[in-house]
Amino acid sequence: MKNVASLIYRIIVALLLAGIIAGAQYLIAERWNRGTEFVGAANSIHGYAYSPFQRDQSPLQGTFPTEAEIGADLDLLTLTAESIRTYGSLDNPAIIGLAAQRKLTVTAGAWISADEAKNGQEVDALIESVRKYRHIDRVIVGNEALLRGDVSVKELAVHLEKARKALKRLKKQVSTAEPWHVWLKNPELVNSVDYITVHLLPYHEGVPVENAVDYAMMRYDELAKRFPKKKIVIGEIGWPSRGPVMDSLGGGETKGVASRENQARFIREFLAHPRTADLDYFIMEAIDQPWKIEIEGWAGAYWGMFNAERQAKFPLDGLVVKDVRWHEKARMAAAIAFLPMFLIAFLLRDWSVFGRLWLAGLVQACAATLVIGLNVPADYYLTQRDLIGLAMLIGATVLTIAVLLSHGFEFGEVLFKRKWTRRFLPLPPHATDMEPFVSIHLACCNEPPEMVIATIDSLAAMQYGNFEVLVLDNNTKDEALWKPLEKRCAELGPRFRFFHLENWPGFKAGALNFGLEQTDPRAEVVGVVDADYVVSPDWLSCLIPHFDEPSVAVVQAPQAHRDWENQPFRRMCNWEFDGFFRIGMHHRNERNALIQHGTMTLVRRLALDDVGGWSEWCICEDTELGLRLIEKGYDTRYVDHILGRGLTPSDFAAIKSQRFRWAFGAMQILKHHLPAMIGRSRLNIAQRYHFLTGWFAWLGDALQLVFAFASLAWTVGMLFLPKAFGLPVTSLAMPILAFMAFKAALGPILYRRTMDAPWKDILGASILSVGMAHAIARGVFAGIVKRRGEFVRTPKGWKDKGTLAFFSPIREEIGLLFALICGAGVMVSLRGYDDLEVQLWVGILALQCIPYIAAVACQVASYMPERDMPKVVADAKAAVPIDKSLQT
Repeated sequence: MKNVASLIYRIIVALLLAGIIAGAQYLIAERWNRGTEFVGAANSIHGYAYSPFQRDQSPLQGTFPTEAEIGADLDLLTLTAESIRTYGSLDNPAIIGLAAQRKLTVTAGAWISADEAKNGQEVDALIESVRKYRHIDRVIVGNEALLRGDVSVKELAVHLEKARKALKRLKKQVSTAEPWHVWLKNPELVNSVDYITVHLLPYHEGVPVENAVDYAMMRYDELAKRFPKKKIVIGEIGWPSRGPVMDSLGGGETKGVASRENQARFIREFLAHPRTADLDYFIMEAIDQPWKIEIEGWAGAYWGMFNAERQAKFPLDGLVVKDVRWHEKARMAAAIAFLPMFLIAFLLRDWSVFGRLWLAGLVQACAATLVIGLNVPADYYLTQRDLIGLAMLIGATVLTIAVLLSHGFEFGEVLFKRKWTRRFLPLPPHATDMEPFVSIHLACCNEPPEMVIATIDSLAAMQYGNFEVLVLDNNTKDEALWKPLEKRCAELGPRFRFFHLENWPGFKAGALNFGLEQTDPRAEVVGVVDADYVVSPDWLSCLIPHFDEPSVAVVQAPQAHRDWENQPFRRMCNWEFDGFFRIGMHHRNERNALIQHGTMTLVRRLALDDVGGWSEWCICEDTELGLRLIEKGYDTRYVDHILGRGLTPSDFAAIKSQRFRWAFGAMQILKHHLPAMIGRSRLNIAQRYHFLTGWFAWLGDALQLVFAFASLAWTVGMLFLPKAFGLPVTSLAMPILAFMAFKAALGPILYRRTMDAPWKDILGASILSVGMAHAIARGVFAGIVKRRGEFVRTPKGWKDKGTLAFFSPIREEIGLLFALICGAGVMVSLRGYDDLEVQLWVGILALQCIPYIAAVACQVASYMPERDMPKVVADAKAAVPIDKSLQT
C-alpha cells in the first residue's frame, strides 16, 4: 500500500512539474504575441488589386484557377470592397463575367510585356471585354511596363492610342500604371492617357511605416500638382506582411520593415485618413500571390489583405497580434514536450526539483524551436530552393537540439544529482598470497626508447608481486628504437618479456592479440598501458580487488598527464582531456555505459576471451571491446583516481590526428553495433542512450562542416540571385544562435564546477575542444564512407618545429575561415548591416568561423616556447612525481 501511495505521489509531482513548464511556455507565447492597438479603419475599402492564383498555381508554370475558385474569391472580396482591378485580359478571362454576377465594378487591365505579338492580343482581348461587359468602368493598358524596361514610351503610346480609339464611343477612359517617379520622369506619357494610374508603395522606398501614409499622400500631391488637369487613380497602395528590410532609396538611414503589424498599421492609417474617402484607389492587394516570389523576391508574395488560404491576416479594428497561429503552435510545442518532461520529472527523482524543472524547461524550449521550424512552410510561401534551405536549417536545428539535450542531461546530472550510486573508489589491497596474477601489455611503435623505458621502470616499481609485463613492439623498423627496450626488459628479469613484431597486421589490436597468445596461463586479469605512461606503484594493488565481484569485466582508471604546466598548448591538452574524465566518464559510469580506454585499463581474462579478444578491424579497439563486453552483460567500473600520467600529444597536428582516428573509429563502431543499439540485445535503455548519443557532438561537428559549405553557397546565392535565394531565416536563425550560445556556456560551467582549474585554463581547454572540430568532421565522414582505416600513432612529448611547417596542419581551416569572413564581409558591403536578415545571416557565418579561429589559436599555442619552471616547483615535482589524490 505504501509503494502504491509513493507511486501515485511521484506521478502527481511529475504531472505538476511538467504542467508548470508547459503552462509557463504558453504564457510566454501569449505575452510575446500580445496584440498591438492601431487606429481603426472607419471607411470601407474602395477596391482591391486582384490576381486569382491559388497557393500552388502560377502563370509562369501555366497552372490557372478554376471558375469556382475565382468565384469563391470574389464572394470573399464583396464583403469588404465594391470594385476590383485586374492585370491581364488573356489569362483568367472568366474574372470579368464572374465579377458582373456579383455586381463588382472592374478596372480591367491588359498586360504589356516585351512580346509585341502578345501585347496586341492583350489589347484586342481587353477591347472585346469592354464591349461585352458594361460593368467595366475603365481600363489600364500596361502595368509598370516602363519601370521594367519592357517597352519604350513611344511603343506603349501606340497600344494606349489603339485602346483609346476603340473605346472612345463607349466613353471608357484609358490609362497605364506606373510608380509616381516614372510619371514625373516621363511627362509626355500623360498625353497618351485619359487619367493617371499611380502606384504608391512606400515600403519599396525604405520609408518607415510610421511615416508611410503621409509620404504616399505627399507623392500623390506632387503628381497632382505636376499634372493638375488629369484625374489620378491610385492603382496600388499597400504594405507587405513579410519581406526583407528595404533601405531608403535616397541613401538615408530609414528602413521599410515588412511585418503583419506594419501592414495592419499602414492599411488602417490609410483607410482612416481624412482624405482617403475622396480618393479613387485599389489596395495592393486582395490575396497573397506566392508565385510572385520568382519575379519579385520573397516580399512579392505577401502584399495581400488575405493569405493564400483566403484567411484575413488582421482585422480592420481591434488588436493586431504578431502571429495569429500562436495558440496552435504553443499547444503543439506543449504536446510534443509534455511526455518527455513528465518522464524527466518522474524518473529523475534523485535530482533536485529545480534540476528537473531546469531540464524540462530545456526540453520545452527545444520543442518550441522545432515547432517554429516545422511551421515555416505554413507561415511562408517557399520555393523549391527555399525548401532545400529550410531543410538545412531544420536539420541544423534538430542536430543542435539533440546535442544540446544530451549536454543538458549531463550538465544537470553533475549539478543537480543528489547522490551518485556508482561512485567507485580504490579498494584495500589483497594480501600478497591472495593476489590474482596480472599480465600487463605495453604495445609500442616507433616510440622514443627513453620514454618507453620510463614506463617499463614504473611498472617494475609497482607494489604488487604477482604480475608479468609483455612489451609488444609493433612494426618498428629502426633497431635504434626497439633494441634498447629489449635490453631493458632483459635487465629486469623474466617477468618482463619483449617481443618485436615485423610486418604485423591488425594495428595495435593485432599486437595485443599476439600478447594474449603469449600471456601466462595463470593470468586472471590483463592490463593495458600506453607507452608514455608512468604508473603509480599502487595501480594494481588498489584496483584488482574490484575483480572479486564476478560480474566485473573492466576496471578503468582515468588518463592524466605530466610535464604540461609550462607550455600553453600542453596545458590546453591536459585540461581538455581532464574534462572528459571528470565529467563524461562519471556520467556514463552511473549506468554501466563506460567508454573503455586503451591505457590504464584492466580487463578480466575470461571475459576478454569470451568476446573474442581485441577487434583488429577497428582502429578504436579499446572502446569497441568495452561495448562488446557491456553487450554481453558484464559490469564495467570507473575509478576516478589518478594512478598514472602520460604525455600530452606533441603538437596540434598530433592531437588532430588522434581525434581523426577516434572519430573514424567511432563511426566504425556505430555502423557495426547499430543493430545491437537499436534492436534486440542485452543493452538496457540507458546504455543504448549513452552509446547512441555519446557521439552526437562529433556528428554535430560533421554536419557543421556541411552547413558551413552550404551556408557559403547560399551566401553566394543571396548576393547574386537575391530573388531566387530569399529564404527568410529570422524565424529559425534566432533560436539556433541562442542554442549555440547556451550550449557553448555549458562546458565552461561544468569545467569550473568539477575541476580545480583557473578560468584561463578552462578557456584554453574549450578553445582546443572547438578547434578540433574540423579534424573530427573529416574523421566522421571518412569513417562513414570507408570500411577500414589506418592506425596512426599519436606523437607524444615536445619537439621543435620549423616556421614553414606552421600552416600545413591548419591549411583547410584557414581556407574555410577566409571564405566565411569574405562571405560575411561581402554581404555587409553589398546589403548593409541594418537589415535584420543580414545581421542574422552574418551571425550564422560568424559562429561558423569559431572552430577555424580556434584551430589557428591552437596552432599558435603549440608554437609557444616552454617557460622555465621555478626551482621550488621543480624540486616538488621531482619529490612527488604522481598525484594520487582522489579527483571529484
